[in-house]
Amino acid sequence: MSKHETLRSGPNGERRYSRRQLLRRSAALAGAAAVPWIIPSTVLGRDGATAPSNRITVGSIGVGMMGRGHFRLFTDYADVELLALSDVDPWRRNDSTQVLERAYGARKASGIYRGFAAYSDFRELLSRDDIDAVIIATGERWHPAITVLAAQAGKDIYCEKPISLTVRQARTMAQAVRRHNCVFQTGLQQRNSPEYRQAMELIHAGRIGEVKLAYVSDSGVSPYQNFPAEPVPEGLDWEMWLGPCPWYPFNYQYHHTGPPQNVVPWSCNRAFGAGGMTSGTVHNLDSAHEGLRKDGTGPVRLTPAGVDGEPSLTFTYADGTRIVFATVLQPDKHPIPEGWNPATPIQNFGVLFVGDRGWIHVERFGVLNCFPSYVLDAEVAKTHSVRENHRDWLDCIRTRRRPRADVEIGACSTILSHLGCIVLWTGRPLVWDPVAETFPGDAEANALLSRAAREPWNV
Repeated sequence: MSKHETLRSGPNGERRYSRRQLLRRSAALAGAAAVPWIIPSTVLGRDGATAPSNRITVGSIGVGMMGRGHFRLFTDYADVELLALSDVDPWRRNDSTQVLERAYGARKASGIYRGFAAYSDFRELLSRDDIDAVIIATGERWHPAITVLAAQAGKDIYCEKPISLTVRQARTMAQAVRRHNCVFQTGLQQRNSPEYRQAMELIHAGRIGEVKLAYVSDSGVSPYQNFPAEPVPEGLDWEMWLGPCPWYPFNYQYHHTGPPQNVVPWSCNRAFGAGGMTSGTVHNLDSAHEGLRKDGTGPVRLTPAGVDGEPSLTFTYADGTRIVFATVLQPDKHPIPEGWNPATPIQNFGVLFVGDRGWIHVERFGVLNCFPSYVLDAEVAKTHSVRENHRDWLDCIRTRRRPRADVEIGACSTILSHLGCIVLWTGRPLVWDPVAETFPGDAEANALLSRAAREPWNV
Protein backbone atom coordinates (compact mmCIF):
# COMPACT_ATOMS: atom_id res chain seq x y z
CA MET A 1 0.00 0.00 0.00
CA SER A 2 1.46 3.37 -1.01
CA LYS A 3 1.24 6.50 1.06
CA HIS A 4 -1.47 7.75 -1.29
CA GLU A 5 -3.75 4.85 -0.34
CA THR A 6 -3.30 5.05 3.41
CA LEU A 7 -6.43 5.38 5.52
CA ARG A 8 -5.70 7.93 8.22
CA SER A 9 -7.29 8.59 11.57
CA GLY A 10 -8.11 12.06 12.84
CA PRO A 11 -7.49 13.31 16.39
CA ASN A 12 -10.90 11.99 17.50
CA GLY A 13 -10.58 8.66 15.76
CA GLU A 14 -12.65 9.62 12.69
CA ARG A 15 -11.76 8.03 9.35
CA ARG A 16 -9.77 10.29 7.03
CA TYR A 17 -9.06 9.47 3.42
CA SER A 18 -6.14 10.55 1.33
CA ARG A 19 -6.71 12.88 -1.59
CA ARG A 20 -6.60 10.01 -4.04
CA GLN A 21 -9.06 7.90 -2.09
CA LEU A 22 -11.45 10.85 -1.95
CA LEU A 23 -11.15 11.34 -5.70
CA ARG A 24 -11.98 7.70 -6.32
CA ARG A 25 -14.90 7.70 -3.88
CA SER A 26 -16.27 10.91 -5.41
CA ALA A 27 -16.02 9.47 -8.90
CA ALA A 28 -17.83 6.33 -7.80
CA LEU A 29 -20.65 8.32 -6.15
CA ALA A 30 -20.98 10.60 -9.15
CA GLY A 31 -21.16 7.59 -11.43
CA ALA A 32 -23.90 5.99 -9.34
CA ALA A 33 -25.97 9.17 -9.44
CA ALA A 34 -25.54 9.94 -13.12
CA VAL A 35 -25.47 6.58 -14.92
CA PRO A 36 -25.32 6.30 -17.85
CA TRP A 37 -22.55 8.73 -18.78
CA ILE A 38 -19.51 8.58 -21.05
CA ILE A 39 -16.08 8.68 -19.43
CA PRO A 40 -13.00 8.98 -21.69
CA SER A 41 -10.81 5.89 -21.52
CA THR A 42 -7.85 8.09 -20.54
CA VAL A 43 -9.67 9.12 -17.37
CA LEU A 44 -10.10 5.47 -16.44
CA GLY A 45 -6.49 4.65 -17.18
CA ARG A 46 -7.26 2.49 -20.21
CA ASP A 47 -5.52 2.33 -23.58
CA GLY A 48 -2.12 2.52 -21.89
CA ALA A 49 -2.89 5.82 -20.16
CA THR A 50 -2.46 6.50 -16.45
CA ALA A 51 -5.64 7.60 -14.72
CA PRO A 52 -5.36 11.05 -13.05
CA SER A 53 -6.02 9.51 -9.64
CA ASN A 54 -2.93 7.33 -10.06
CA ARG A 55 -0.61 10.09 -11.23
CA ILE A 56 2.01 11.53 -8.90
CA THR A 57 1.35 15.26 -8.71
CA VAL A 58 4.51 17.36 -8.77
CA GLY A 59 5.51 20.98 -8.22
CA SER A 60 8.78 22.36 -9.59
CA ILE A 61 10.73 24.93 -7.56
CA GLY A 62 13.36 26.74 -9.62
CA VAL A 63 13.33 26.56 -13.43
CA GLY A 64 16.79 27.76 -14.42
CA MET A 65 18.96 25.65 -16.73
CA MET A 66 18.83 22.48 -14.61
CA GLY A 67 15.27 23.14 -13.46
CA ARG A 68 14.08 23.61 -17.06
CA GLY A 69 15.65 20.29 -17.96
CA HIS A 70 13.86 18.49 -15.16
CA PHE A 71 10.61 20.30 -15.92
CA ARG A 72 10.63 19.32 -19.59
CA LEU A 73 11.45 15.69 -18.81
CA PHE A 74 8.67 15.40 -16.25
CA THR A 75 6.10 16.51 -18.83
CA ASP A 76 6.89 13.26 -20.70
CA TYR A 77 6.09 10.90 -17.84
CA ALA A 78 2.62 9.41 -18.20
CA ASP A 79 2.30 8.71 -14.47
CA VAL A 80 3.17 12.29 -13.44
CA GLU A 81 1.17 15.50 -13.55
CA LEU A 82 2.88 18.85 -13.05
CA LEU A 83 0.51 21.13 -11.18
CA ALA A 84 2.65 24.13 -10.28
CA LEU A 85 6.04 25.80 -10.47
CA SER A 86 7.77 28.51 -8.52
CA ASP A 87 10.54 30.87 -9.57
CA VAL A 88 11.46 34.43 -8.60
CA ASP A 89 12.04 35.33 -12.28
CA PRO A 90 8.82 36.15 -14.21
CA TRP A 91 10.39 35.27 -17.58
CA ARG A 92 11.15 31.78 -16.34
CA ARG A 93 7.69 31.36 -14.85
CA ASN A 94 6.02 32.39 -18.11
CA ASP A 95 8.32 30.40 -20.37
CA SER A 96 7.92 27.17 -18.38
CA THR A 97 4.16 27.63 -18.23
CA GLN A 98 4.09 27.84 -22.02
CA VAL A 99 6.22 24.68 -22.24
CA LEU A 100 3.75 22.83 -20.08
CA GLU A 101 0.70 24.17 -21.94
CA ARG A 102 2.14 22.78 -25.19
CA ALA A 103 3.16 19.48 -23.62
CA TYR A 104 -0.22 18.92 -21.97
CA GLY A 105 -2.27 19.93 -25.01
CA ALA A 106 -3.57 16.40 -25.49
CA ARG A 107 -4.61 16.15 -21.86
CA LYS A 108 -6.55 19.39 -22.18
CA ALA A 109 -8.40 18.02 -25.21
CA SER A 110 -9.31 14.84 -23.34
CA GLY A 111 -10.71 16.74 -20.39
CA ILE A 112 -8.23 15.38 -17.82
CA TYR A 113 -6.02 18.47 -17.51
CA ARG A 114 -6.42 20.00 -14.06
CA GLY A 115 -4.80 23.33 -14.71
CA PHE A 116 -1.48 24.81 -13.69
CA ALA A 117 -0.24 27.62 -11.43
CA ALA A 118 3.01 29.59 -11.33
CA TYR A 119 4.18 31.31 -8.14
CA SER A 120 6.97 33.69 -7.21
CA ASP A 121 7.04 32.44 -3.59
CA PHE A 122 7.65 28.69 -3.24
CA ARG A 123 5.69 28.62 0.02
CA GLU A 124 2.46 29.02 -1.91
CA LEU A 125 3.30 25.87 -3.85
CA LEU A 126 4.18 23.95 -0.67
CA SER A 127 0.87 24.93 0.92
CA ARG A 128 -1.13 22.97 -1.67
CA ASP A 129 -2.27 19.61 -0.36
CA ASP A 130 -2.95 18.32 -3.88
CA ILE A 131 0.79 18.23 -4.65
CA ASP A 132 2.55 15.00 -3.68
CA ALA A 133 6.16 15.81 -4.47
CA VAL A 134 8.49 18.67 -5.38
CA ILE A 135 11.58 19.14 -7.52
CA ILE A 136 14.06 21.57 -5.93
CA ALA A 137 16.36 22.98 -8.61
CA THR A 138 17.24 26.35 -7.13
CA GLY A 139 20.79 27.26 -6.19
CA GLU A 140 22.16 25.36 -3.20
CA ARG A 141 21.69 28.43 -1.01
CA TRP A 142 17.96 27.58 -1.02
CA HIS A 143 18.09 23.78 -0.84
CA PRO A 144 18.17 23.44 2.99
CA ALA A 145 15.29 25.79 3.83
CA ILE A 146 13.03 24.51 1.03
CA THR A 147 13.79 20.87 1.89
CA VAL A 148 12.94 21.32 5.57
CA LEU A 149 9.70 23.17 4.76
CA ALA A 150 8.76 20.63 2.07
CA ALA A 151 9.37 17.75 4.47
CA GLN A 152 7.20 19.44 7.09
CA ALA A 153 4.49 19.84 4.43
CA GLY A 154 4.59 16.09 3.74
CA LYS A 155 6.09 16.31 0.24
CA ASP A 156 8.47 13.82 -1.31
CA ILE A 157 11.55 15.57 -2.65
CA TYR A 158 13.93 15.52 -5.60
CA CYS A 159 16.77 17.94 -4.79
CA GLU A 160 19.64 18.96 -7.00
CA LYS A 161 23.21 18.61 -5.82
CA PRO A 162 25.01 19.80 -3.81
CA ILE A 163 22.15 19.48 -1.37
CA SER A 164 23.50 22.23 0.88
CA LEU A 165 25.76 25.24 1.17
CA THR A 166 27.43 23.87 4.34
CA VAL A 167 28.21 20.63 6.16
CA ARG A 168 25.83 21.39 9.02
CA GLN A 169 22.94 22.11 6.66
CA ALA A 170 23.37 18.74 4.96
CA ARG A 171 22.98 16.96 8.27
CA THR A 172 19.92 19.05 9.21
CA MET A 173 18.29 18.18 5.89
CA ALA A 174 18.86 14.46 6.37
CA GLN A 175 17.35 14.61 9.85
CA ALA A 176 14.26 16.48 8.60
CA VAL A 177 13.68 14.00 5.76
CA ARG A 178 13.91 11.04 8.13
CA ARG A 179 11.69 12.70 10.74
CA HIS A 180 8.91 13.22 8.22
CA ASN A 181 9.42 9.93 6.32
CA CYS A 182 9.90 11.57 2.92
CA VAL A 183 11.22 9.88 -0.19
CA PHE A 184 14.24 12.03 -1.12
CA GLN A 185 16.32 11.65 -4.25
CA THR A 186 19.49 13.68 -4.81
CA GLY A 187 20.43 14.79 -8.33
CA LEU A 188 23.49 12.52 -8.25
CA GLN A 189 22.33 10.69 -11.36
CA GLN A 190 25.48 8.63 -11.76
CA ARG A 191 23.99 6.35 -9.08
CA ASN A 192 21.48 5.35 -11.76
CA SER A 193 23.72 5.62 -14.83
CA PRO A 194 24.08 2.30 -16.73
CA GLU A 195 27.84 2.85 -17.16
CA TYR A 196 28.32 3.39 -13.45
CA ARG A 197 25.99 0.55 -12.50
CA GLN A 198 28.08 -1.85 -14.57
CA ALA A 199 31.34 -0.44 -13.21
CA MET A 200 30.16 -0.88 -9.63
CA GLU A 201 29.13 -4.48 -10.29
CA LEU A 202 32.54 -5.28 -11.76
CA ILE A 203 34.43 -3.58 -8.93
CA HIS A 204 32.33 -5.13 -6.18
CA ALA A 205 32.64 -8.55 -7.82
CA GLY A 206 36.42 -8.29 -7.44
CA ARG A 207 37.21 -8.18 -11.17
CA ILE A 208 40.15 -5.80 -10.58
CA GLY A 209 41.06 -7.18 -7.18
CA GLU A 210 41.15 -5.16 -3.96
CA VAL A 211 40.43 -1.50 -4.68
CA LYS A 212 41.82 1.07 -2.26
CA LEU A 213 42.55 3.94 -4.63
CA ALA A 214 40.30 6.13 -6.76
CA TYR A 215 41.32 9.11 -8.87
CA VAL A 216 38.76 11.85 -9.53
CA SER A 217 39.22 14.83 -11.83
CA ASP A 218 40.58 17.89 -10.06
CA SER A 219 38.59 21.05 -9.39
CA GLY A 220 38.87 24.38 -7.65
CA VAL A 221 36.84 26.61 -5.36
CA SER A 222 35.40 30.11 -5.72
CA PRO A 223 36.43 33.29 -3.91
CA TYR A 224 34.10 35.95 -2.54
CA GLN A 225 33.17 38.43 -5.27
CA ASN A 226 32.21 42.11 -5.27
CA PHE A 227 30.75 42.69 -8.71
CA PRO A 228 29.31 46.17 -9.33
CA ALA A 229 25.62 46.80 -8.77
CA GLU A 230 23.38 46.66 -11.83
CA PRO A 231 19.66 47.49 -12.21
CA VAL A 232 17.46 44.66 -11.03
CA PRO A 233 15.50 43.29 -14.03
CA GLU A 234 11.83 44.17 -13.99
CA GLY A 235 9.78 41.70 -11.96
CA LEU A 236 12.74 39.79 -10.50
CA ASP A 237 12.40 39.39 -6.73
CA TRP A 238 16.06 39.92 -5.86
CA GLU A 239 15.53 39.71 -2.08
CA MET A 240 13.90 36.31 -2.54
CA TRP A 241 16.66 35.24 -4.93
CA LEU A 242 19.23 35.96 -2.21
CA GLY A 243 17.13 34.22 0.44
CA PRO A 244 19.34 33.02 3.32
CA CYS A 245 22.55 34.54 1.90
CA PRO A 246 24.11 37.88 2.80
CA TRP A 247 22.87 40.82 0.76
CA TYR A 248 24.74 41.48 -2.48
CA PRO A 249 23.70 43.88 -5.23
CA PHE A 250 22.25 42.33 -8.36
CA ASN A 251 24.74 41.50 -11.11
CA TYR A 252 24.00 39.53 -14.28
CA GLN A 253 26.90 37.16 -13.52
CA TYR A 254 24.80 35.69 -10.69
CA HIS A 255 21.52 35.47 -12.57
CA HIS A 256 20.84 35.71 -16.30
CA THR A 257 17.44 37.07 -17.25
CA GLY A 258 15.78 35.37 -20.18
CA PRO A 259 17.03 31.93 -21.28
CA PRO A 260 19.64 30.65 -18.76
CA GLN A 261 23.21 30.83 -20.07
CA ASN A 262 24.95 28.73 -17.44
CA VAL A 263 24.10 25.79 -15.18
CA VAL A 264 25.36 27.37 -11.95
CA PRO A 265 26.35 31.02 -12.61
CA TRP A 266 26.00 32.01 -8.94
CA SER A 267 28.74 29.55 -7.96
CA CYS A 268 31.39 32.08 -9.00
CA ASN A 269 30.80 33.77 -5.62
CA ARG A 270 31.62 31.82 -2.48
CA ALA A 271 28.66 33.56 -0.81
CA PHE A 272 26.27 31.53 -3.00
CA GLY A 273 28.25 28.41 -3.90
CA ALA A 274 31.74 26.96 -3.65
CA GLY A 275 32.62 26.53 -7.33
CA GLY A 276 33.58 23.40 -9.22
CA MET A 277 34.27 21.34 -6.11
CA THR A 278 30.61 21.31 -5.07
CA SER A 279 28.89 21.84 -8.42
CA GLY A 280 30.78 19.19 -10.41
CA THR A 281 33.31 17.17 -8.41
CA VAL A 282 30.57 16.16 -5.97
CA HIS A 283 29.41 13.70 -8.68
CA ASN A 284 32.86 12.11 -8.87
CA LEU A 285 33.23 11.90 -5.10
CA ASP A 286 29.82 10.26 -4.85
CA SER A 287 30.77 7.62 -7.43
CA ALA A 288 34.16 7.06 -5.81
CA HIS A 289 32.46 6.46 -2.47
CA GLU A 290 30.06 3.95 -3.97
CA GLY A 291 32.83 2.03 -5.73
CA LEU A 292 35.06 2.02 -2.66
CA ARG A 293 32.13 0.98 -0.42
CA LYS A 294 32.54 4.08 1.74
CA ASP A 295 28.93 5.25 1.81
CA GLY A 296 27.99 6.47 5.28
CA THR A 297 31.54 7.23 6.35
CA GLY A 298 34.29 9.67 5.40
CA PRO A 299 38.02 10.29 5.32
CA VAL A 300 40.07 10.82 8.46
CA ARG A 301 42.74 13.00 6.88
CA LEU A 302 42.64 15.67 4.15
CA THR A 303 45.96 16.64 2.61
CA PRO A 304 46.67 19.44 0.11
CA ALA A 305 48.95 18.92 -2.89
CA GLY A 306 52.66 18.82 -2.07
CA VAL A 307 52.19 18.16 1.64
CA ASP A 308 53.37 14.94 3.32
CA GLY A 309 54.40 13.52 -0.03
CA GLU A 310 50.92 13.70 -1.58
CA PRO A 311 51.09 14.61 -5.29
CA SER A 312 47.69 16.32 -5.25
CA LEU A 313 44.74 16.88 -2.92
CA THR A 314 44.10 13.55 -1.17
CA PHE A 315 41.43 12.11 1.13
CA THR A 316 42.73 9.25 3.28
CA TYR A 317 40.44 6.80 5.11
CA ALA A 318 41.02 4.87 8.33
CA ASP A 319 41.83 1.65 6.40
CA GLY A 320 44.34 3.38 4.12
CA THR A 321 41.95 3.83 1.17
CA ARG A 322 42.61 7.05 -0.74
CA ILE A 323 40.71 9.36 -3.10
CA VAL A 324 43.18 11.45 -5.09
CA PHE A 325 42.20 14.55 -7.10
CA ALA A 326 44.05 14.55 -10.44
CA THR A 327 42.75 15.29 -13.92
CA VAL A 328 45.96 13.94 -15.48
CA LEU A 329 48.30 11.43 -13.83
CA GLN A 330 51.87 12.72 -13.99
CA PRO A 331 54.59 10.04 -13.97
CA ASP A 332 56.87 12.17 -11.79
CA LYS A 333 54.11 12.61 -9.20
CA HIS A 334 51.51 9.86 -9.36
CA PRO A 335 51.93 6.09 -9.47
CA ILE A 336 50.81 5.08 -12.97
CA PRO A 337 48.74 1.86 -13.09
CA GLU A 338 49.88 -0.79 -15.57
CA GLY A 339 48.21 -0.26 -18.92
CA TRP A 340 47.24 3.35 -18.25
CA ASN A 341 48.36 5.99 -20.74
CA PRO A 342 49.48 9.09 -18.77
CA ALA A 343 48.26 11.29 -21.66
CA THR A 344 44.70 10.16 -21.00
CA PRO A 345 42.77 12.63 -18.84
CA ILE A 346 40.41 11.40 -16.18
CA GLN A 347 37.06 12.44 -17.55
CA ASN A 348 35.27 15.49 -16.16
CA PHE A 349 32.51 13.34 -14.66
CA GLY A 350 34.69 10.28 -14.33
CA VAL A 351 36.51 8.12 -11.81
CA LEU A 352 39.55 5.86 -12.23
CA PHE A 353 39.35 2.92 -9.82
CA VAL A 354 42.70 1.18 -9.27
CA GLY A 355 42.81 -2.34 -7.89
CA ASP A 356 45.70 -4.70 -7.25
CA ARG A 357 44.76 -6.67 -10.40
CA GLY A 358 43.73 -3.91 -12.80
CA TRP A 359 41.73 -0.72 -13.19
CA ILE A 360 38.39 0.62 -14.44
CA HIS A 361 37.84 4.13 -15.81
CA VAL A 362 34.18 5.10 -15.97
CA GLU A 363 32.40 8.28 -17.06
CA ARG A 364 28.71 9.12 -17.36
CA PHE A 365 28.58 9.67 -21.12
CA GLY A 366 29.67 6.21 -22.10
CA VAL A 367 33.40 6.00 -21.41
CA LEU A 368 34.08 2.69 -19.71
CA ASN A 369 37.64 1.40 -20.13
CA CYS A 370 39.59 -1.16 -18.16
CA PHE A 371 42.79 -3.16 -17.77
CA PRO A 372 43.14 -6.04 -18.39
CA SER A 373 40.75 -5.82 -21.33
CA TYR A 374 38.85 -8.99 -20.38
CA VAL A 375 37.53 -7.29 -17.23
CA LEU A 376 34.88 -5.61 -19.38
CA ASP A 377 33.25 -8.53 -21.15
CA ALA A 378 29.98 -6.89 -22.20
CA GLU A 379 29.02 -3.60 -23.79
CA VAL A 380 26.79 -1.48 -21.58
CA ALA A 381 23.55 -0.06 -22.91
CA LYS A 382 23.45 3.73 -23.01
CA THR A 383 20.38 5.46 -21.60
CA HIS A 384 19.49 8.88 -20.19
CA SER A 385 20.89 8.83 -16.65
CA VAL A 386 18.71 11.74 -15.46
CA ARG A 387 15.60 9.89 -16.64
CA GLU A 388 16.84 6.80 -14.79
CA ASN A 389 17.30 8.91 -11.66
CA HIS A 390 13.78 10.33 -12.01
CA ARG A 391 12.29 6.87 -12.51
CA ASP A 392 14.03 5.51 -9.43
CA TRP A 393 12.53 8.38 -7.40
CA LEU A 394 9.02 7.99 -8.83
CA ASP A 395 9.03 4.24 -8.26
CA CYS A 396 10.17 4.79 -4.69
CA ILE A 397 7.36 7.27 -4.08
CA ARG A 398 4.96 4.42 -4.81
CA THR A 399 6.83 1.70 -2.91
CA ARG A 400 8.17 3.95 -0.09
CA ARG A 401 11.63 2.42 -0.32
CA ARG A 402 14.74 4.60 -0.37
CA PRO A 403 16.15 5.69 -3.75
CA ARG A 404 19.72 4.96 -4.78
CA ALA A 405 20.67 8.61 -4.18
CA ASP A 406 18.76 8.88 -0.89
CA VAL A 407 19.22 11.90 1.38
CA GLU A 408 21.94 10.15 3.40
CA ILE A 409 23.88 9.53 0.19
CA GLY A 410 23.32 13.14 -0.84
CA ALA A 411 24.45 14.43 2.54
CA CYS A 412 27.55 12.21 2.65
CA SER A 413 28.70 13.16 -0.86
CA THR A 414 27.90 16.84 -0.41
CA ILE A 415 29.88 16.85 2.85
CA LEU A 416 32.83 15.30 0.99
CA SER A 417 32.79 18.16 -1.50
CA HIS A 418 32.62 20.69 1.34
CA LEU A 419 35.63 19.01 2.97
CA GLY A 420 37.52 19.51 -0.28
CA CYS A 421 36.63 23.20 -0.17
CA ILE A 422 37.69 23.59 3.45
CA VAL A 423 41.10 22.00 2.98
CA LEU A 424 41.73 24.24 -0.04
CA TRP A 425 40.54 27.34 1.82
CA THR A 426 42.76 26.63 4.83
CA GLY A 427 45.67 25.39 2.71
CA ARG A 428 46.89 22.87 5.26
CA PRO A 429 46.35 19.22 6.30
CA LEU A 430 43.22 18.57 8.34
CA VAL A 431 42.14 15.73 10.58
CA TRP A 432 38.45 14.84 10.22
CA ASP A 433 36.20 12.81 12.51
CA PRO A 434 33.57 11.30 10.16
CA VAL A 435 31.36 10.15 13.03
CA ALA A 436 31.18 13.43 14.96
CA GLU A 437 31.58 15.39 11.68
CA THR A 438 34.07 17.81 13.19
CA PHE A 439 37.74 18.71 12.90
CA PRO A 440 38.99 17.71 16.39
CA GLY A 441 40.54 20.68 18.19
CA ASP A 442 40.62 22.87 15.05
CA ALA A 443 38.53 26.00 15.65
CA GLU A 444 39.44 27.60 12.33
CA ALA A 445 38.32 24.61 10.25
CA ASN A 446 35.23 23.98 12.40
CA ALA A 447 34.10 27.56 11.83
CA LEU A 448 33.76 26.68 8.13
CA LEU A 449 31.25 23.88 8.78
CA SER A 450 28.37 26.34 9.01
CA ARG A 451 27.51 29.93 8.25
CA ALA A 452 24.92 32.45 9.40
CA ALA A 453 21.71 32.74 7.38
CA ARG A 454 19.30 35.63 7.02
CA GLU A 455 16.01 35.18 8.82
CA PRO A 456 13.62 33.50 8.43
CA TRP A 457 15.63 31.01 6.38
CA ASN A 458 18.05 29.66 8.98
CA VAL A 459 17.96 25.85 9.35
